[in-house]
Amino acid sequence: MTRAHDACRRELMNARHRVSKMLLRHGRVYPKSTTWTAEHRRWLSAQQFDEPASSMVFADLVAAVDGLTSRKTAIALRLSELATDERWWPTVARLRAFRGVDTLTAFSIHLELGADWKRFETAPALSAWLGLTPSLHQSGESSRQGAITKTGSMLARRLLVESAWHYSRQPRLGATLANRQAGQPDHILAISNRAQQRLHRVHRRMRARGKPHNLTIVACARELACFLWAAATAD
Repeated sequence: MTRAHDACRRELMNARHRVSKMLLRHGRVYPKSTTWTAEHRRWLSAQQFDEPASSMVFADLVAAVDGLTSRKTAIALRLSELATDERWWPTVARLRAFRGVDTLTAFSIHLELGADWKRFETAPALSAWLGLTPSLHQSGESSRQGAITKTGSMLARRLLVESAWHYSRQPRLGATLANRQAGQPDHILAISNRAQQRLHRVHRRMRARGKPHNLTIVACARELACFLWAAATAD
């Protein structure tokens, strides 16, 4: 079901692109930067076309977006309910105590790892399995690092990268994160706090050295995976 949700997310993104591209072909540009809000949806409903065929196609494209949105919401709701099952919730609750990791993200990563974090003896072993470690090219006595290996679960890797974006901001404990952390033991909260401090510092230092933003985020995702492993396997 987590993979069905991810597939629906990709289909929804493509459906939205088709709506946007049709509007661009007709010279229609939404005047605000934020799209797919309630206001943007009302703007879409107000669009009229001279050709009946164009109106029919546009209505069909928008209906596809609405249908996929409803389907994605329904799957997410069902997953949120499943996450509270006693088989999953103890670990999911620990993972969602981290910044940028909500219930659905925590549940999906947990399942992608086979719901057994302790099968990885060390945090670097988990990072390697996720494909977040740089590849190594050797020739004779010389060696150099290349792009990440991208082995293991593509879904878990993508979710970790998306979560890592949150650590570019200053460390803080907002109301949403505080609610997710409620009831967690002190040592889990301490790991979460160290992750905020450490990942923000890594992000700031790499950017100061002129590293590309995507490279910086992947490095943060690799370290975030290690912190999540520490929380999931802590006694």
